[in-house]
Amino acid sequence: MKQITDGVAVITGGGSGLGKALAMSASRRAMKLVLADIQPEALDRTVQELRTRGTDAIGVAVDVSDPAAVEALADQAERRFGAVNLLFNNAGVTSGGPVWQSTEKDWDWVLGVNLKGVVNGVRSFTPRMLASAAADPAYEGCIVNTASMAGLITAPGMGIYSVSKHAVVALSECLHYDLQLVTTQLRAAVLCPSYVPTDIGQSERNRPAHLANSEAPTKAQLASRAAAQQAVSQGAISAEEVAEITFRAVEGERFYVFPSPETLPVFRARCGHVLDQTTPELPYELFPALKDRRDRLLAAARR
Repeated sequence: MKQITDGVAVITGGGSGLGKALAMSASRRAMKLVLADIQPEALDRTVQELRTRGTDAIGVAVDVSDPAAVEALADQAERRFGAVNLLFNNAGVTSGGPVWQSTEKDWDWVLGVNLKGVVNGVRSFTPRMLASAAADPAYEGCIVNTASMAGLITAPGMGIYSVSKHAVVALSECLHYDLQLVTTQLRAAVLCPSYVPTDIGQSERNRPAHLANSEAPTKAQLASRAAAQQAVSQGAISAEEVAEITFRAVEGERFYVFPSPETLPVFRARCGHVLDQTTPELPYELFPALKDRRDRLLAAARR
């Protein structure tokens, strides 16, 4: 896309964290905004902040795991602002622990938000964005799916989250290839940040009651969550920096967006094991946060 100076953006998970930072970057580019979030209070605060900056913005309380709710979001965005140029499928949650200790409700919750939420966004918005492209030769659009470096590498205690984010990377690549068959006006991109200081480590606060576990978390699950919260809080790059990098990548028509390229050697090591057909080994010396997670899990196993 050319340099973004107007248009309409829809951002899920837009009430806080990276979603809010993306909204602020879009505001600086004079875009109209539709923010969706499951947290109505945070959503309202962010929308009001945007309006004080002169941005035309609305907030919609949405559970992205619900396809009907996402379809209604697309309807509302189109009615209010017309053609959507940027869709950020950004809402996400996290859970940790050994894969065999994760309950069916754990899997349903994390995959429901992280994977099905992206699927729902793609299914509801892509046909509308393609229609906008067909109606206007000057239209340009991009669908940006938030994955993670956990969508490229794996580590102990990150089972559900890594599965969900690997799936988002694959979905985004498939979307890229499918769009190439039908248009040059609408593109896809996948955002793979490393640890960014946000509230994702407290995802449990937004877990629906019907997906709550009746049993207490195991020692390993608690250790994994504590490691994740510490790693996120110590993230070396801010949400605001990630948002600006993402917008520049969209403007530069890059598909893979890596805000923390210093983590790529870990991915290269994984690719080497795949290509050489050798047993996976994590180069912990390259990624201290993963070493901390491993050590916490080992300590929990000994208690």
